[in-house]
Formats: sequence, structure tokens, C-alpha cells
Amino acid sequence: MDERVRLATDHPRPSRPAGAARIRVRLAGICDTDIQLSRGYMGFRGVLGHEYVGEVTECDEPEWLGRRVVADINAGCGRCAECLQRDGHHCPTRTVVGILGRDGALAEEVVVPERCLRAVPDAIRDDHAVFAEPLAAAAHVLDALSVGPERVVVIGDGKLGLLTARALILGGHQVSVVGHHEQKLQIARLFGAEAQLESAVDTRALLADASVDATGSARGIALAIALTRPRGTVVLKTTVAGPTPVDLSPVVVNELTVVGSRCGDMSRALELLHQVDPTPLITARYPLDQAEQAFQHACTRGALKVLVEPGSA
Repeated sequence: MDERVRLATDHPRPSRPAGAARIRVRLAGICDTDIQLSRGYMGFRGVLGHEYVGEVTECDEPEWLGRRVVADINAGCGRCAECLQRDGHHCPTRTVVGILGRDGALAEEVVVPERCLRAVPDAIRDDHAVFAEPLAAAAHVLDALSVGPERVVVIGDGKLGLLTARALILGGHQVSVVGHHEQKLQIARLFGAEAQLESAVDTRALLADASVDATGSARGIALAIALTRPRGTVVLKTTVAGPTPVDLSPVVVNELTVVGSRCGDMSRALELLHQVDPTPLITARYPLDQAEQAFQHACTRGALKVLVEPGSA
């Protein structure tokens, strides 16, 4: 585990400015982005964690007090054209919970603007709601594809790849998942996808209208390009620390469209959670006072979602 990841017991309590809500974290997840941040991605220094569900304990708007919530991780200024006309995810002065200029949720409390809050329906359990942020990111792939049914191949059988496959299936697409772990591919099949080991892939037989790389590796991106038909779409879903060298000549020759895909709509994710059971992705749970062990477990090859429970010790 990176030495920059450590359990701190003396971190100051986050201040709550006007218009923000203080949230008691009920459950948080460790994401691959957290691991990349620990390796130097974005140069982030602070409290990690952007996947969480919590309860509002302080706020300005009374309607939020005591509510169970998740939140959009992008905190835009709320005044620029990006914020007023779109979702604020690319506001030039945004902070991002646990990623850019704002402490995250692997803590007892987190503070976010009230405009970022989304109420969690009573029917959605905490161990489902904690997946709202990665499911929102997974479902955002739908915005890069045609509305009609397409054949889509997802490269990567990790947490994001499996959630992306499920979201695509609910969006009406025919999905194949390619990965390295038979036990993870079994989850893909449980979610309704076809699945096969990368070592058995025939690129001619699996050629798809679109592909999604959820590995963030040069090998995965190259395979996604190879599995996309001419004039198809390649969606890149992951971020990594450091450069990723890839031969882009097939993109030109086959006239492919390459799309970056980042965060998604948290309200859509909450709706999808009425149909998606993400609990097969849970590898382990740890109390907050064992956060270092939790992070080390999350870094273990083959691990899926590791959860941290601030209320347990």
C-alpha cells in the first residue's frame, strides 16, 4: 500500500460554510480512483473517498435535516454557464469530493453543497445506496451510445466494468464482458451479460458496435479498439496515474469515435438501484478505525468493492 495512505485520528472536523450540509457518513466505498489518487493521480492531498451514503446532521435548508442522502461529487460554482445550463461537472472552478480540492468521505463526516444532495428512497438499503456514485458513472456510458439496441463489449471485469454491463443491459443493449477472473465473469452472467476470459477472445467473432474500456490499461484500450467495428464507438471509462501508450492508428483506419466518460447522474443511479442489486460486488467491510487495512485489501489483486463503516469499531 502507498505510504501516503494512512489513518489519521487528528484530522480537523470539516467546517460547514453557508449553503452546505454536514453529513454523518453511514457507509463508504473504496474506488479504483482512490487507489490511483494514492499513486499520485491529480496530485491530491486530503481525505479520500467519494462513494458514500450518509445522514444530514447540519444544513441551512430544513428539508434536508435528518435525511439519508447521497451526493453528486462535483461541487461547481453554481453560477457559470456550465453549472446553470448543464450539470456543473465541468465547471472550471469545481471541487470534487475526495478527488480535487475537497476532503472526501472515508471519515466520520463530510461536507458538501446542499445543491449536490440527492435523497435516498426508504426502499434502498445503505449497502445499495453506497453504489449510487459508481452506478451513475457506469450508466453515463448510455449517453455516449445510440438510443437503439447495440452490441457492446465491456473490457474489464472489475467493479466499474460489471456495473457498466448491468447499466447497458437495462438500457436495452446486448452486452459481452471480457475479463481475467472466472468468478467475476460469473457475476457478469448473473447481471445478464455474456462473458468470457480474455485468453479465449476471438476478435472477429466478438466484433461489436461499441466497446467500453474499464481497465485503464494500454492492453485494455487496445483490445477495446480491436473489438469495435468500423465507424463504431470506443468509450474510455477509467483514469490512471501516468501516461498510457496506445497505438491509435486503428482509430483512424476504422474511423472510430473515441469518447471519454466520467461522472453521471446520481438521480438516474438511484432509480436504477430499484432494479440493480450490487451486493454481489461487495468483497469485505471494515470499521473506520481499520481504514488502512481496508485500503490494503482494496488494492489486493482480484478484490471487488471494499466498504468502510464509520459507525462501527
